[in-house]
Amino acid sequence: MNNTLSVFVHGRDNNFNLIRFLAAYLVLISHCFPLYNGSGEDEPLKVLVGMSFGAMAVDLFFITSGFLIANSLFHRKNLSNFIKARVLRIYPGLAVSLIFCVFVLGAFFTTLPIQRYLTELQTYNFLFFNATLFFGEEAVLPGVFDSLPLKQTVNGSLWTLPFEVRAYALLVIVGVTGSYLGKKCNIFTRKESYLIIPFIGMSIYLFDYFYTILPISYFGSEYARLITLFFIGVAFYHYREKIVLSSKLFGILLLLLMISAIDISSFFVVYNLTLAYLIFYLAYVPKGKVRSFNKYGDYSYGIYIYAFPIQQSIIAITPDISFYNYLLLSTLFTFIFAYFSWHIVEKQALKLKSIKLPFITYLKYKFINQVWHKKALQKLRFYINKSSEK
Repeated sequence: MNNTLSVFVHGRDNNFNLIRFLAAYLVLISHCFPLYNGSGEDEPLKVLVGMSFGAMAVDLFFITSGFLIANSLFHRKNLSNFIKARVLRIYPGLAVSLIFCVFVLGAFFTTLPIQRYLTELQTYNFLFFNATLFFGEEAVLPGVFDSLPLKQTVNGSLWTLPFEVRAYALLVIVGVTGSYLGKKCNIFTRKESYLIIPFIGMSIYLFDYFYTILPISYFGSEYARLITLFFIGVAFYHYREKIVLSSKLFGILLLLLMISAIDISSFFVVYNLTLAYLIFYLAYVPKGKVRSFNKYGDYSYGIYIYAFPIQQSIIAITPDISFYNYLLLSTLFTFIFAYFSWHIVEKQALKLKSIKLPFITYLKYKFINQVWHKKALQKLRFYINKSSEK
């Protein structure tokens, strides 16, 4: 029986929705500790293995994103449709979330007079940077959440989104470059180009963990880590025909990971080397009732973009709340917002993927069709002149 990853790639009958949902919820749980206490160092998993639930969830997001985005790009073989799909998946839900943060939560919680709040440059920096993403994220709104344990942070979860959209752009660049070099160099194939980034990146990342060889900022190191994980997912896609999803291998790797937890450094190495395989096995192999989760919708993105501001709001309104009640209320209200975000905004926006937008049609005509006709006319003139010379 063929159990290679390539058998499972096409179609939507998998467990990615459930995995991403659980990962988004783990981010919510992980954020409860610093938002409630001002520090996340006492998170149980971080104490045990040196990594938080949130960090693991982000790793999971980037590996799965690299795999699924590569599938979307190379299966479609249409760059404009790929870009449209990515824009419709990320920006509509994000835009509504930002409007809610600025003009509802921010206006309600700011300590500044409302007129001053609405005329502060920082208010619109928050909107601009978080809405564009390519220029980074902005977590602060003027006068909002200034007295909380984690001060002046309205939506700390958004920091990963700029890394993600840059990873999309880098994938396109690597795809074009790899294709070009594959044609020019006989020893260089297109698949090999997708191994360079994860191999070099993971080698440096693991080496730096023990010897600190990278004198770069925190976000610089995070960028290197997340891009590496993204391209590990891309590499799994390109080598899907050679990767076998084996229950025996999954069991061995999972057992090895559990044993390595007795030492933080060992866990770090084993975790980074086994995570991708474990994810894709869980995404495709387990079947049955677990697949029924797909019919409920994809709430992971809504959880991710709404949890943090909701958690901050709960702390601001009820500063004496117990930790477990805080977690319970954060879960309840975040799930409500995620539910409506998916059904009212995100799901409706995705329906636009099949609609040909007028400006895209115009661009295709202007920059593709006209250029093609121009080249055709040039060739025609060349043959006419050549025949007349004879």
